[in-house]
Amino acid sequence: MRQALVAAFHNPSLRVYANDDIVGVEVGGAVKNVLAIATGLCDGLQLGLNARAALITRGLAEMTRLGVALGARAETFTGLSGLGDLVLTATGDLSRNRKVGLLLAQGKSLPEVLQSLGHVAEGVYCARTVVQRAASLGVDMPIARQVVALLDGQLKPAQAVAMLMEREPTTELDCAC
Repeated sequence: MRQALVAAFHNPSLRVYANDDIVGVEVGGAVKNVLAIATGLCDGLQLGLNARAALITRGLAEMTRLGVALGARAETFTGLSGLGDLVLTATGDLSRNRKVGLLLAQGKSLPEVLQSLGHVAEGVYCARTVVQRAASLGVDMPIARQVVALLDGQLKPAQAVAMLMEREPTTELDCAC
């Protein structure tokens, strides 16, 4: 069935890949929207491209930790439905979720942001669920937690960034999955 679908859609202008890791694809699809809000915030605060790259990289580690805890395969997150979709959503000018972060960084309230979008930004609605599910599994997701605190009005944009930067230092491998 999967191969039949690939064959049906694959053509010279569209390359299609199959993936049987349903959990991984679903986790990647949800978490990338939350991380795009964080990246929009980073861009809106003009923290620079190095900060953006670090945020996306650490966000991928968060996504992978949650996915693996839910039974996904780690390698799914290095593919198109993980890293590929994350990079596009976190950096694309058409990304609604990134736009949420950009507008919050400008000091707009969440209701103002949502009204100005005219479309649904899925990350706003799934961020809390992602953080709650991660907490129930003992999975550390500091970026996603700060996004929720920002969306809930508990922190201002600069405070959310400061909270991430003030975390205890660790080695990169200790915080990967």
